Amino acid sequence: MIKDLEVAIGYRFKNITLLQNALTHSSYANERWHDSLKSNERLEFLGDSILGMVVAEHLYKQFPDRPEGELTRMRADMVCETSLAAVAEKIELGKHLLLGHGEEQGGGRARPSILADAVESVIAASFLDGGMAAAEGFIRRFVLCNVPVTRLQNTDYKTTLQELVQQKKNQVLTYQLTDQSGPDHDKTFTVEVSLNNQVVGKGTGSSKKRAEQDAARAAIAALFPSKA
Repeated sequence: MIKDLEVAIGYRFKNITLLQNALTHSSYANERWHDSLKSNERLEFLGDSILGMVVAEHLYKQFPDRPEGELTRMRADMVCETSLAAVAEKIELGKHLLLGHGEEQGGGRARPSILADAVESVIAASFLDGGMAAAEGFIRRFVLCNVPVTRLQNTDYKTTLQELVQQKKNQVLTYQLTDQSGPDHDKTFTVEVSLNNQVVGKGTGSSKKRAEQDAARAAIAALFPSKA
């Protein structure tokens, strides 16, 4: 079955264990080995950085007349959870995932956050197996084919909030992780965003990154209701 995935992504692994690792959710790793290090979380970390760099370089070269803020929003739109989950659905990544019993029963194969993380993990596995060319091949086939040239598909609340507060001088935004709860495979993170040391928004999410977006969304609603 894993060979079907290789066909779908257009790359054949020399070290198939890298791809298997990319498909291993922390819930499965914790149930089988009681060791989250055997999950795809470390690969997700690496894949996120590779994806962001490749997309940024593409946008920089493709749109020489676009300002930095617009390029930032375009990149955020292309690498957000919704966009990556759509990539996962296109290659039917969900059916190849290794999930723990609880995550399986809870519909984890269709959960956008799990699918998006797995896409980043596959990108990292491709990089480790075949170098940057392999990772870029995946990104070009499935991510760069959908550049939001005119209208953004999704909202990057952090960038929007930054641009709104910068309309005044000497404004400082900071994000602070205030809580995390739940088992390793199903954590909930809580983040507060402060403007000039005053808390203006609070958010939660299945990752720190998603909690920051939720906090920024709440801050926009509180500070700039017409923009929410």
